[in-house]
Amino acid sequence: MKMQPAAASAPWPFVPAPRVIDITHAKGCTLYTRDGGEILDAAGGAIVSNIGQGRPEVGEAMAAAMTSLSYAVPPFVTPERTRVMERLHRAWLPANLTRGYFASGGSEAVDAACRLAVQHFRAKGDTKRWKIVSRDISYHGTTLFTLGVAGHVARKKGFEELIPHMPQVPTPYSLRAPGGRHDPDYDLKAAQALEDTILREGPETVAAFLAEPITGSSGGALMPGARYWPKVREICDRHGVILISDEVMVGFGRTGKRFACEHFGFTPDIMIAGKGFAGGYAPIVGVFASDAVVAPLADAGQGLMFYTYGGHPGACAAADKVLQIMEDEDLVARAAKQGRGLAERLEAQLGQHPNVAEIRGEGLFRGLEIVKDRDTLEPFPESAALAQRIVGAGLKRGVFFYGGGTGAVRDIVCLGPAFIVSDGELDRMAETLKLAIDDAVASAS
Repeated sequence: MKMQPAAASAPWPFVPAPRVIDITHAKGCTLYTRDGGEILDAAGGAIVSNIGQGRPEVGEAMAAAMTSLSYAVPPFVTPERTRVMERLHRAWLPANLTRGYFASGGSEAVDAACRLAVQHFRAKGDTKRWKIVSRDISYHGTTLFTLGVAGHVARKKGFEELIPHMPQVPTPYSLRAPGGRHDPDYDLKAAQALEDTILREGPETVAAFLAEPITGSSGGALMPGARYWPKVREICDRHGVILISDEVMVGFGRTGKRFACEHFGFTPDIMIAGKGFAGGYAPIVGVFASDAVVAPLADAGQGLMFYTYGGHPGACAAADKVLQIMEDEDLVARAAKQGRGLAERLEAQLGQHPNVAEIRGEGLFRGLEIVKDRDTLEPFPESAALAQRIVGAGLKRGVFFYGGGTGAVRDIVCLGPAFIVSDGELDRMAETLKLAIDDAVASAS
C-alpha cells in the first residue's frame, strides 16, 4: 500500500503530516483507501473494533434513536440509556457495579472517575483525601489532569508546570523487574510498593488507586502476575482507598473475558470501560461504580457533574446493539479462542527472533517488546524510532499495527484485531509483523 504525500493545504489532519492514510470505507477487518488499496487492521484502530466494521444493524439502531430523540441532558432518563444500562446489568457488569455514568471518551471518563473518588469522601465531610495514586507505566488520557495521573513521560513533556503531580508506584513489569528478569516475586513486590507509598503519603490523604488490570499500549500488554491484584484489593480495603480499574482498552471482551479484572479475581469500586463498549461505532465510555461509592453523593444531595454529550441517545443505541451482537455471536468466547490462535502464530513466527524480547497479553490484546539485543535487553537508541518504523513497514505491506510505549518504555508494538478476525487474517498478521520487524531493524542498522 502506498502512503500518499500530504498537501500543505490539506484540511486534515489538524497538524499537517508528511504522509497520510486516506481511508474511504471499511468492512470486517479491512480498511479501503482512496487509491484502491486495502489495509488489514491488526490493531482494531486504536484497539477499538470488536464486532468488525460495516455492520448495518448498528447504524440502523443509531438512526432510529437519533430521529426519535436527538439530544437530552445526561441526567434525564431516555429509552436508550435505560436499555443499555439494563443490558449491562443483565449480562456484563460485575454485580457490585450498580451505577453507570457515560462520557464521550476515555480521558473524560478517567477524569470523572477520579472526581467521583474525591467527591465520595468530601460528601462525607472528609476533605483530607484527595490524592490519586497511579503507576509509572500507564496511560489514562490527555487532559491536563489525566496527563498528571498517568505515567507517560513522552506525553507529559512540555506540560510539567501545568499538570498535577500525584504519587506513582511501580508497574509490575516481569521482563524488567528490579529483582531481575522474571523475578518470581515481582508481583508481590509491586503490590507492596503501593502499600509503602500509601503509608508514606498518609492513608488519610489518599482517595484512590488508579490502574489498568493489564497495562495497555503504554507498556504493551504487561501482565501483572497472579498475586498482584488480590493483594492490591486487600491493601486498598485495609486503608479505605477506592480502587479504580481503568479498562478503557482491555474491557468488554478484549482479553477473552467480559472484563480484564475477571482474570485476576478482583472487583473494583469504580471501573472505566469504553473502547469496546460501542466498538468504534460511537463515542461512549462508561464509568461504573458501586452503591457504596455513590451513596454519600446522594445523601448529601450532590450530583457528579456531567459532560454535555454524555449518554448521547445515538451512542447509547450503538453500544446496546454492539453488546447485543457480541452476546448473540458469543464474541467474547471467540476473542479468547482467536486470541490463543494469535499467540500461537506470534510465537511460531517471532518467539525466537533476536530482536523480540517478549510476546505478552491475553485474548485479542497482544504486545511485543522490540530490543537491540534480547539477551541483555539493550534497547535500540530512541532516535531510531523503531516502533514507528515497524508500523510504517507493516503499512507498506498492507497491514496496520499499533505502536506503543511511554518514551521511558519504548519500541512496543500492539495487536488488537476485531473479534471476528479469521484464521487466515491471523496468519497474515503474524507473517507480516515478522517481515515488518526485519525491515525496521535493517533500516535502523
